Amino acid sequence: MKEQKPYRDFSEFLLQKFSYKVQKISINAGFTCPNRDGSKGRGGCTYCNNQSFSPGYGKPTKTISEQLADGIEFFSHKYPEMKYLAYFQSYTNTYDSVEKLIAMYEEALAYPNVAGLVVSTRPDCMPNELLDYFEELNKKTFVLLEYGVESTLNKTLERVNRQHTFEESIEAIRKTAEKEIPVGAHLILGLPSETDDDILGHAQKLSELPLTTVKLHQLQIIRGTAMAKEYALLPESFYIFELEEYIDLCVDFAEQLNPNFYIERFASQSPKSLLIAPNWGLKNYELTEKVVKRFRERNTWQGKLFASDGFKSV
Repeated sequence: MKEQKPYRDFSEFLLQKFSYKVQKISINAGFTCPNRDGSKGRGGCTYCNNQSFSPGYGKPTKTISEQLADGIEFFSHKYPEMKYLAYFQSYTNTYDSVEKLIAMYEEALAYPNVAGLVVSTRPDCMPNELLDYFEELNKKTFVLLEYGVESTLNKTLERVNRQHTFEESIEAIRKTAEKEIPVGAHLILGLPSETDDDILGHAQKLSELPLTTVKLHQLQIIRGTAMAKEYALLPESFYIFELEEYIDLCVDFAEQLNPNFYIERFASQSPKSLLIAPNWGLKNYELTEKVVKRFRERNTWQGKLFASDGFKSV
């Protein structure tokens, strides 16, 4: 019998939704962001180089159907019976006219063996008309909307040129959940000037929201970003976690987190050619295995310090 994980894994969520194995196929649909094109700011988030999370098969010069074909070819040899989720990942994937956006999503859904959509976006880029579309779509097929929250502290969001507030994240998450659409939050652990207490505070604040999933990753200093320049000039402004510290932080975070949430990941793995720090030399699954081991060593679990009417004292 397979041993139960000490946290609610995202794969459990997918097993509830599908009777077959599914795999996300990342799509770069050629979007930009409101803090890149000047509508809110220029230069984008200081930590962001989109190449760091865009796989080799996802090229913006290719159509959505061509990217799906490439992605499915990449994965299907291992699991021929697998179906796929079209994952609109790069930049802000709800940042265009509603008509153009719907055409893109419908193209993806029409592709053979695509079983649903995952759409990543900013909390300040979800117009009501588009949310209404997702509400109707969710009645017919799988939909997951992911919002880049990144931090619950507005001073941090300002520091990294995020150009939205945590209050906007709260509003977008609540509006999405009210329409019964599964909703996820993305968070970066270790942004400049944030303490461990700040990070655990993120877990507590997120736990009060009607989320389905949470996606975590460590702060990474990536070549070609404004943050990389800042790191080179003022490295003392950053705290780069050692591997063992980060593993403990993930467990600490999960202890505070609402046990009803599904944790999709604990870390991200940027291409070695782009990564400046931290260079742990691990693949995502290897780090996750270490996190699970640390849970067991500490005899703890997701939500251990969470209570629906508040948080248990440590």
